[in-house]
Amino acid sequence: MTKQRPILVVNVSLADPARDYDHHVSFLQHDYRVVRVGTAGDVAAAEALVREWAGEASAIAVTGIREARAVGMYDGELDAIEQVRAATDAVPVVDGQALHDVLQEWAIRSVQTEMPGFFNNARTVVLGGRNHDRTTRILREFTPNLEFADPMLRFDLPARMDAKPLLGLAAKAGSWPVRALPAATRATLGAPGAALSHAMARKAARDCDVVVATYEELVGFGLEDLAGKTLVSSAISEERLAELGSRGVDLVIDSTPQPFDTTINAAMLEAMMIAATGDQGHLTNDDLLDMIVSAGLEPRLLYPNGPKRKSRFAFVIHPLSQEYFRSVEPLGTIAKYAPKPAMDALEKAMAYIPPFTYSHVTGITSPTGAEAEGWLITVGGTPKELMAHSPEFTYGRLLAAAETARKLGAQVMGLGAFTKVVGDAGVTVAKRAPLPITTGNSYSASGALWAAHDALLRLDLAETDDEGRIKGNAMVVGATGAIGSVCARLLALSSDELWLVSPESAKLLALKRELERGDPRAKIHVAATPNGHLQDMDLIVTATSGAGKRVLDIMEVKPGCVITDVARPLDLSAEDVAKRPDVLVIESGEIQLPGDVQMKGIGLPPGVAYACLAETVVLALEGRYETFTVGRNIEWEKVKEIYQLGLKHGMQLATISGVNGVYTDEDIAGIRGLALARRAAIAAAS
Repeated sequence: MTKQRPILVVNVSLADPARDYDHHVSFLQHDYRVVRVGTAGDVAAAEALVREWAGEASAIAVTGIREARAVGMYDGELDAIEQVRAATDAVPVVDGQALHDVLQEWAIRSVQTEMPGFFNNARTVVLGGRNHDRTTRILREFTPNLEFADPMLRFDLPARMDAKPLLGLAAKAGSWPVRALPAATRATLGAPGAALSHAMARKAARDCDVVVATYEELVGFGLEDLAGKTLVSSAISEERLAELGSRGVDLVIDSTPQPFDTTINAAMLEAMMIAATGDQGHLTNDDLLDMIVSAGLEPRLLYPNGPKRKSRFAFVIHPLSQEYFRSVEPLGTIAKYAPKPAMDALEKAMAYIPPFTYSHVTGITSPTGAEAEGWLITVGGTPKELMAHSPEFTYGRLLAAAETARKLGAQVMGLGAFTKVVGDAGVTVAKRAPLPITTGNSYSASGALWAAHDALLRLDLAETDDEGRIKGNAMVVGATGAIGSVCARLLALSSDELWLVSPESAKLLALKRELERGDPRAKIHVAATPNGHLQDMDLIVTATSGAGKRVLDIMEVKPGCVITDVARPLDLSAEDVAKRPDVLVIESGEIQLPGDVQMKGIGLPPGVAYACLAETVVLALEGRYETFTVGRNIEWEKVKEIYQLGLKHGMQLATISGVNGVYTDEDIAGIRGLALARRAAIAAAS
């Protein structure tokens, strides 16, 4: 029996003939001979090739006119591809657009499914023309931040001309004299405009996250344009992938599956499918779907420099006092010479300024390989001014900041300082904002307790076991509140004796029972007030949000006790803290971000962030673009979760801060010395 001849499918390309091939492959249970012939932009040669191969091939794919124009091999009209396709009607001649549309959409949706939120708010630049229409349309579902290199698309001229036919006719008539000129003359006249368009495209690429382009459309784009970018493209060979890697591309999303050793385009795949059916007409969508599934075709995610994912966040800050104006010019210069009344007026005026970007944050790299970049966006109101206005005023400032964050490409935004306690603590902002919101309070609670534990070890006055758990007494004042109950759950696992203090007796008893059901390490006690027990405590957490009310008598506290004040506003004033220099009062624990972090100063050492900012960063690194912590009720499960995620991504406790700033080693040594002296005096007196 004679062996059946393979099915011949030919790709006549107007692009570079250097990529021609002639191979045998198997596809859809058929043997094929696949041939590519390039003409370097010669339309007449392409027509001749279509007629020449029509007598032998089962299907022909015609491609490459845009690629040829992108690299300067062709300067004519794009619709010349149709006259090449019409050179024969003896066999099916396709351009692959039907399959290409399906594959483009599938690639985008696959990535968004596998990596949820990947394209959310992504700043995207689309090179070339309308050949990326399907990709663009799908991307619009996830991001409004699209920019087009093609001037026609940049100003939406095709849609305008479709809506107004007379405008379209006028445009065609007006361009007729230019189209009648020889191709070389048209190229000379169009050179300045093309150069300007290319320069604009490169500038846009530098500031974007995603580039949609064919490989040929990236001619002239270098490392400074493509480093760290995601490229949505098609038919990327191993050689081209390596070259894109040398230009710094992080991820290539190749919409064209590559089932063979030879790299082929979507038009060839479509021609092979038609040849397999023996159908002279076009394939239906059902046909395409059946063959895609039967052949096991998948879009490709290619990492030329190793797997990585970069996420984007924003964080809202604001000046805590008039002193903070000195760090931003020209306000810093004004503050040097302005009298107090003028500074008061400036403070009021600053509350009304639009949000602006204070710092671009780069270099955050997790041990997992995930990366994050972000922006610190400032609103101008000090706490005094924020509290002087209605919550709706602050909501408006924060929603404007969220819109700024959206335009920058942020996928999640955090609220800092007083912006997260105004009104309903982020709930309204989260409902109205165009991106997910978090207050960071889960990590703030975790960070404060982390700092308390570290402080106990550094003071070395309370006995601990081999795992660092307290072999002593702890107390939570305000235990029935949202933050207090979270702290109680943590301390029940890490201390011998735990006192829960709250005037809400019924809630207190319910919390005690709940903790005891969880098989705690600590013996649980309850009390309505802390009085009478303070002198025995090694660690005290205050979480009452008493807003100035006296929650405990610091003069009764044990020397060397660590007090962690997680209430906002603080339970303990600076005046209270000053009364007991032998007691370590913690306001917060700051977090060292992983990587070589570049960020303008926020009053902390380089690379160190407040825990609420660190929560936003952790969510970005984890790809959790969601509203995580809002409102005044903090969930115990989220406190644990964000702490574990922080460890996963390399977060470390960096500093311990009190009402007067960061505690140094010398500060802690001084407190320890005073505590030991006072304990000795008490022992001697007794």
